[in-house]
Amino acid sequence: MGSSPPPTTVTVPDRDVVGTLASFPLFKSVPQTQLEWLSARGHVQRFTAGSPIAESGTPADDMWILLDGRVAGHVPAAGSLRKFEEVGPGYVLGTMPYSRMRTMPSRAVAEDDTTLFVLSRSHFTDLVRECPDLASAFVHHMLDRARDYRAAQIHDERMQSLGRLAAGFAHELNNPASGASSHARSLAALLDDLNAASRALARARLTDEQIDAVDAVRRMCYDACAPKSPLEAADREDEFADWLLAHDIDPAAASTLAATNLSLAALDGIAAMLPAKTLGIAIGWAASDAAARHATAHITAATGRIHSLVGAVKGFTFMDREGVPDHIDVARGLTDTVAMLENKSHSKSVRVQIETSGDLPTVYGVGSQLNQVWEKLIDNAIDAAPSGGTVTLTATRRGDFVVVRVMDDGPGIPEEHRARIFDPFFTTKPVGLGTGLGLDIARRFVNLHEGDLDFSSHPGHTVFRVRLPVARHEAADAGAVNRLGASPR
Repeated sequence: MGSSPPPTTVTVPDRDVVGTLASFPLFKSVPQTQLEWLSARGHVQRFTAGSPIAESGTPADDMWILLDGRVAGHVPAAGSLRKFEEVGPGYVLGTMPYSRMRTMPSRAVAEDDTTLFVLSRSHFTDLVRECPDLASAFVHHMLDRARDYRAAQIHDERMQSLGRLAAGFAHELNNPASGASSHARSLAALLDDLNAASRALARARLTDEQIDAVDAVRRMCYDACAPKSPLEAADREDEFADWLLAHDIDPAAASTLAATNLSLAALDGIAAMLPAKTLGIAIGWAASDAAARHATAHITAATGRIHSLVGAVKGFTFMDREGVPDHIDVARGLTDTVAMLENKSHSKSVRVQIETSGDLPTVYGVGSQLNQVWEKLIDNAIDAAPSGGTVTLTATRRGDFVVVRVMDDGPGIPEEHRARIFDPFFTTKPVGLGTGLGLDIARRFVNLHEGDLDFSSHPGHTVFRVRLPVARHEAADAGAVNRLGASPR
């Protein structure tokens, strides 16, 4: 990567800086004398498009007011940098009076040719004393900036989570979709074979008794045989092939017949009733019918799986009720979330089991936000569990609260990490595999729902507990006995 040209420090007449600052909504109520004070103590820097303004983690010693151009913030992601936010004229970057920022949280880059007004932190004490209206404007901007930054964090983490879920969902969806497509393509040929076999059987001029016997064999083929090991299934297929060859019948139908509930005794019975030439026609008809039904059953099962996966996506995202508070079925949310993470749990050979009370009351809140809580906790638990391990989810009522526990049998959270586990950007995952925002966002969503989130951990057992208040009308119906119930822990 080529080096960017250094920023150019230029002298701009005070009236130009003051006039530009006064045009921004942030400073509309700030007296001109205070803007002049500010202009006299700073300087203007210009950056060409693509130039870095500040690097993540470097000291935040200056305040920058964006006079023109655009600046983008970039954060590390998967070994590279991803644009996190973009701001325009009138925005204040870097540190500000009363700000606790000591290092830059992201890499700031000029998107266009950009002009910044720069003020050193060393002037903040005098600014607060000499320019109270200006200091107040910066405080309000700092609060707005913190709120916007948090919102951008949540949006960014959600997009990353949805991206990961979408990749796993696409993989999970591909299996039944491929199966349905394959069997659907074969179905036309199978129906042609069935029609040909039906015509041949009709020309055989069987008696009513013979037709009933052949039809009985066909009906035995409706059901699949009991599950068998691969070796047992191969032995059964060989037995059917040997029987067909012994009766001078093409053994190609052996695999189809062996997969059904048909028995060799039933074949012996029909062989005793039919002439040798007609026997092959009758068995071919039964086998063709079984093959077509087998393909149809696979298509039905595959499309049913697709339907359930799509339903899980709809339930997980609350796509028809996004952002709308409602009475939320916690058990359904956990089930939908587990379905979304099924590909990940399968790839790690981790068993995820759900145990919920039958009388679990609803909670009131935004379903998509609560599902993000479950997704982050369950995703972390699957990561923590060993290959072949178990993640257990429970949801029970404790007094006027619903308590959800997400437990794994992994190595536990090291003692030195426990105090920081909810800190923004703190992660124990390898570089590029975690943003460090998941648990921070989960706790904020739980707090927005007037609940709390905590955890306990030791080797072989880590549990995260979410406690949410029962929806008010259900809490009222429960009466005083439940309000005096056991501790939700």
